[in-house]
Amino acid sequence: MAATKRVVSVSLGTSRRDKTAQTEMLGVPLMIERRGTDGSKDRFQATLAELDGKVDCFGIGGTDAYLHAGTRRYAFRETLALMEPARITPWVDGSGLKHTLERATVAYLQDQGIVDFGKLRVLLVAGVDRFGMAEALASRARSIVFGDLAFGLGVPIAVRSWAGLQRLAAVALPVVVRMPIAWLYPTGDKQDRNTPKYGHLFAEADVIAGDWHIIRRYMPERLDGKIILTQSSRADETELLRQRGAKLLITTTPEIGGVAFATNVMEAALVAVLGKRPGELTTEDYLGTLTRLGWTPSVQSLEV
Repeated sequence: MAATKRVVSVSLGTSRRDKTAQTEMLGVPLMIERRGTDGSKDRFQATLAELDGKVDCFGIGGTDAYLHAGTRRYAFRETLALMEPARITPWVDGSGLKHTLERATVAYLQDQGIVDFGKLRVLLVAGVDRFGMAEALASRARSIVFGDLAFGLGVPIAVRSWAGLQRLAAVALPVVVRMPIAWLYPTGDKQDRNTPKYGHLFAEADVIAGDWHIIRRYMPERLDGKIILTQSSRADETELLRQRGAKLLITTTPEIGGVAFATNVMEAALVAVLGKRPGELTTEDYLGTLTRLGWTPSVQSLEV
């Protein structure tokens, strides 16, 4: 039997979401762990230093390392500096799966008749960190709003086209990646807080898509009839959406041990199982492996 591979996601997010699970992927036993550092950069780096060389791949959560705009990739300076203790173990931030799995998820939902985006208005709370999902939704939805300026920078402007998001990304990303992570993304216990904002953007949408932590932080008290399309969830978070009236929860990553782990975790699992360095993985590696695994999005009705 193949040796067990170990993957650890180290996150700037809350430790309340920590989880350990065992599974098998392509015949390879796999131990998956998520460790939140409650926003502490010192703990984040200490965890990396403790585990470097002892695990097969790190997933990085609570921050992005890279953002993409078309064929260009922009690196977050602060994140790369945080990763300095990882000198032996390879690491990923989930951007490879965001570009491939999330794009394929939107196509699957439409092709299987699960969600007819052509009849629905979509709010993608942040498009620049999910360019694959953004492009796939923009080409199918009845209408789309990107919340990057509103939810990311606090600028009350809705971007209402794919072309507009591309222009914004080209202008803003060289500046954004120089900013502190905490200015742009909820870390630590902020991931547990709900401070509703720009409620009209949620109200006019049929589908709320994108990063769960951004959705949770800014969503309104009522989400009646909404479809939520996001990367991961926990049981209490699913119940929260049910209490607020959401109709359907779709998570892009498969459930392991009853939990849909984030994209960085699942990308790290692929790296570990395939035995390649992250930079060696191609789109065909991602999609081919996902096809072999038979992965499909998790679709859960929230209606009582």
